[in-house]
Amino acid sequence: MAETSPKREEWFVEQEALAYANRGLIPGSTQCIGFGVPAVFAEGGTPDTAFVADIYEHVSFLGDLHQQMSTLSDVSKVRLRIAPKPASPS
Repeated sequence: MAETSPKREEWFVEQEALAYANRGLIPGSTQCIGFGVPAVFAEGGTPDTAFVADIYEHVSFLGDLHQQMSTLSDVSKVRLRIAPKPASPS
């Protein structure tokens, strides 16, 4: 089904991917397009905050974020605070 144009658009947001590619954002096989403010937020997912991210780190971050928000109603207000990643021992 991924080979039909309607499904590619629905599943892979093909037109948006082409727009990001035109802006120089071309993720590799282990990368994805991320946003400074995740798309789950009303103010999120804007093209001006898009960047290429490591897919495994980004999916882990988004999974944790969604888990923390899973008990909230759709109209809840949240404050996104991201703590710096601890330095690894040398």
